[in-house]
Formats: sequence, structure tokens, C-alpha cells
Amino acid sequence: MTAETPERLRRRSLLAAAGVLGLTGGAVTVATTTRSQPASAAEGVTKRITIYAVALPGNQFGYGLTPETASIPGPVLEMYEGDTLEITLVNTTNQRLSIHPHGVDYSTESDGAPFNNSFNAPGETRKYVWRSHEMTAAAGRRFTPGSAGYWHYHDHAMGTDHGTAGLIKGLYGALVVRRRGDILPDKQFTVVFNDMQINNKAAPNTPMFEANLGQRVEWIAIGHGNFFHTFHLHAHRWADNRTGYLEGPSDPSPVVDNKDLNPGNSFGFQVVAGEAVGPGAWMYHCHVQSHSDTGMAGIFLVRNADGTMPPGAQEAIDRFNGHQHTAAAAASAAAGSRAAGEGKTSLPAAPESQAGGADRTQTHVHGGTGS
Repeated sequence: MTAETPERLRRRSLLAAAGVLGLTGGAVTVATTTRSQPASAAEGVTKRITIYAVALPGNQFGYGLTPETASIPGPVLEMYEGDTLEITLVNTTNQRLSIHPHGVDYSTESDGAPFNNSFNAPGETRKYVWRSHEMTAAAGRRFTPGSAGYWHYHDHAMGTDHGTAGLIKGLYGALVVRRRGDILPDKQFTVVFNDMQINNKAAPNTPMFEANLGQRVEWIAIGHGNFFHTFHLHAHRWADNRTGYLEGPSDPSPVVDNKDLNPGNSFGFQVVAGEAVGPGAWMYHCHVQSHSDTGMAGIFLVRNADGTMPPGAQEAIDRFNGHQHTAAAAASAAAGSRAAGEGKTSLPAAPESQAGGADRTQTHVHGGTGS
């Protein structure tokens, strides 16, 4: 048996002390399982947490489990079907804002929308209650869906009654509702395509996610903003269903490595890092070509099983950091100028985002990993 790492022992100590499993990215859940084991939890658990909305540098905002850990995206929140999540939202900013969930049950008081007078005024603290339920049998061999899925939460009050400014500036995060028996991951990554950026960053500052060969990795993909995208992960594939796993040889779920990720959409899946392809620097990106050309791309680094860097990976990272993404934009601009000279109408470039987001440029030169 492989000896447990200090990090694994620390997590298990936290579980024993608090009944909470903290996954990568600040996940909050009530699981008491070890790596790659079926999830299990007591039914009807009520989890109470405090989330802080904080102003961040660059005129951005984030959610955090403490004011110091506020980030973009915010912490991954997790619950099991049948559980309740009571969130005390502390607004430390001078802006009106809220927290609105997808996929779970809530009253109008916890809607997080000004339409229902559900928001935090500047400096205000307010409680939001989210509930979940299991799938139930109905008449006629039908079933009512439960809450399990890869969902998300976001502001619905800053700037407009739809929270447009809050979304642009980073007030969003992932919400996972698990079904008992689901497999828990070793690593967990949240990727948000928000307008023309990933997690409010453009390459080369997009996140570089890392795992070791053979680790079970959970991806949570979320779409926001005004543009339609697709999410593509190099060398890895998943079943297009709730979990990303096939449930048997007759499971009709298509196997994909590219999926639409449009505003308000979210999905998730698990893969085994490097399975059948080995370690290396693998790309993830939007497969709308003009979007990937202008910075919607990042790196999924699969290290060797012992955590060392595989051959060629650092060179690939360096090439990513040094690649000029301005070429496609320059060619497009030249084509537009020629068309104008010939009296033709050319397609406009994608507009920059509405005010508030940082670094929302349409062209870039790589210069760092953004890890």
C-alpha cells in the first residue's frame, strides 16, 4: 500500500474533526470518503457556511470562504441529494449584490434576484437557503428528476437586476450536487468561459491545471457572458451524461471530447489523467477558432505518476507561452481593410466586454503560465 502524503493525512484529519472534505478550489461538501471511492453521507444533512463577497484588484469581485481567500471563480460548493445548504452571505463591498443558484430548490426569499427583493445591500449580511431532493418514482413508469448535477451560482444584483456587472467582474462559482454512490475525484478544476476569457483571464494568464498520471480529475465547465463557446479537452474524452461515466456496455450516452458551453450552461465530468495517452502538456480551449486564437486556451499538465515533469512538457509550455496570437487578428484586420477598399462589408471583430473586466483584449502575446 502506498504511504499517505502529508496532504492526504491533513485532509483526513479535517474530515474527522469537521465532517468536511475540502477539494481543490475550495470545495465544501459533507463527504467522508477517500480517493476514488463511492460517495456516501448521512441523509438530510444541513451544512451551514459563510461566504464573503469581496472587492478584488483590477475592479473585479470574488466570493470566498474567508475575505482573504475570495477568488475568481469562487469556492466549489457541494451537497448530496436530500441535503440543505444554508449560506450566510456577507457583502463587504459598496455594491448591491447577491448569490443565485442553478439546479437546486429555494424559496423566493433565497432567489438572489432583486425581482424578489432578495439581495444584499452594500455592507449587508443575509442568509440564503438552498435545498435538494432525490429522484422519485411517479405514475406511469416515470421518474421525477432529482437535484444531482454540475450546476453553478452567481450574482444576480450588481449593476442591473440581472447581475450583469457582477458576472463580468467575477462573482460566480461551481455548485455540485452529488448522488450517493457517485465517485469522488482526486483533483477538481472549474473552468468558466466568461465572454472572451477563461476565469476572467486570457492566455497566457489562463489557469494551468495539474494532475499526476492516473489521478481521477473532475472538470466543472460553466458559461457566462454574451458569446457562444465550445469546451474541448485534448487527448481525454467522457460520456455526455450526468457524470461523464458510461454505466454499462449498453449505455447509449455518446462519448465526446468537445461540448457546447454557452451562457448559463454548465456540465461536469471525470477523466483519468493521461489514461491511454500518457503524461504531457495537454491543451483545453474554446473550439470556436477566433476565440482560441485570441486567448481562450490553457494547459492541462499531466505529470508523471511520481509528480515529475514528463519529457517534452516544459518545452510545450514554453512554446505556448511564446506563441503569438496576434497573427490571426492581424490577418483579419488586413482582410477587413481590403474589403473596405473594395466597397465590401466585412464581419466586425468580436466586441470587447462591457466595462469592469480586466485584460479583456482581443489579441495577446503569451508570456507566462498563469498557474
